[in-house]
Amino acid sequence: MAESVLNFAVPPRPLMERKDRASQILSKGAQDLKSSIHRELIKRLDLDKLMLLPDERTKQQLLGVIRQLIGQQEVPLSALECDALAREVMDEVFGFGPLEPLLQDPTVNDILVNTYKTVYVERNGVLEETKVVFKDNVHLMHIIDKIVSAVGRRVDESSPMVDARLPDGSRVNVIVPPLAVDGPILSIRRFGSSPLTAQDLLVKGAYTAEMLEVMKKAVQARLNIVVSGGTGAGKTTLLNILSGFISERERIVTIEDSAELQLKQKHVVRLECRPPNVEGKGAVHQRELVINALRMRPDRIVIGEVRGGEALDMLQAMNTGHDGSVTTIHANSPRDALSRIETMALMANLSLPENALRQQISSAIQIIVQVSRMSDGSRRVTHITEVTGTSGDVISLQDIFLFEKKGLGPNGKVLGRFHSTGIVPKFAEKLKDAGIPLEMNLLEVSQEV
Repeated sequence: MAESVLNFAVPPRPLMERKDRASQILSKGAQDLKSSIHRELIKRLDLDKLMLLPDERTKQQLLGVIRQLIGQQEVPLSALECDALAREVMDEVFGFGPLEPLLQDPTVNDILVNTYKTVYVERNGVLEETKVVFKDNVHLMHIIDKIVSAVGRRVDESSPMVDARLPDGSRVNVIVPPLAVDGPILSIRRFGSSPLTAQDLLVKGAYTAEMLEVMKKAVQARLNIVVSGGTGAGKTTLLNILSGFISERERIVTIEDSAELQLKQKHVVRLECRPPNVEGKGAVHQRELVINALRMRPDRIVIGEVRGGEALDMLQAMNTGHDGSVTTIHANSPRDALSRIETMALMANLSLPENALRQQISSAIQIIVQVSRMSDGSRRVTHITEVTGTSGDVISLQDIFLFEKKGLGPNGKVLGRFHSTGIVPKFAEKLKDAGIPLEMNLLEVSQEV
């Protein structure tokens, strides 16, 4: 089939036509040259069949056809420029156009398209502008449609916001006019095929070896853990790492708004929310999935992020035998995390008294791990905090480990110190009962970074 689609001769153009064509294309620029070749491919080939044959042999044949078409344009391009242009046309056919080189770059964490004229990336926590541009908003919308349609989503004026994901798990958010005033906006949070490991974060100075060991023991002893932090702080990365300490013998059910967790265990059931259809019906929210997960005989429930009324169902699950659950939440401190969980639980509209809800929270959650992104782009675990109960109407907390910021180095690097508070956590007894004793030397941390 590949040969029947690709095996054709490119007829030569008359000399005068080639000269006129060359001057026309040179004046229009490289973007129009790429579009022109793409249109010519559409005329001559069945690209729908090609998309069903994305093997390397087909791609190499198509690359040769594109080079022939470039030669027909009579544009003075060097061999390197010709190859680069051919690759860009290939990206339009098989990939995501101008974004493809950025998606192939392992150093890029975020891709931020601010309309078709401006594209930023984040590397190592620092934003930088790229030279990547789209031809116009129509071109950008074409790429956006390829991304969202691949996962059964749509975006247009009637549904101008969408969350989706790429095949590698990267998270995608799109917002288009009329909500986006200047044109379509595309944001991609990268999740590579090889996620960061616990050792990777240790080398990067996100925590100390002792802090990692305590978190590992807490997961193995089935403590309920909330990972708290701001946008881009590394919550999902840390959630992936903590989930990796769950035993292979346990049944894990993950619940996410847009699936991005990359658990390595074999017995994992992945659930994902569903947006409404064209008529605004058929949406399935996280709360419904949490309730359903309780009927699936889970040993662990891992929720990508609590955002609403499902917080109450999560608390009830944690308090009724489904311990060892892990989730994330947007908050700036452990105390803020508890306040947000309380607020979201109240969104379930069950009219619980505040003191009863706080009792539920304090008995359900044992540990809050706070992560932050520093001004130099580095990520740090700034608190490992234990929830110890309630005192009156207030939930009691005690810090076990802290990161103390001490200023900036000459190159803008954030300087600081990880240290333990010297407090022996109450959950040490639970670890002992689980046969995973907490060695006291793990609570003696003082490390400069």
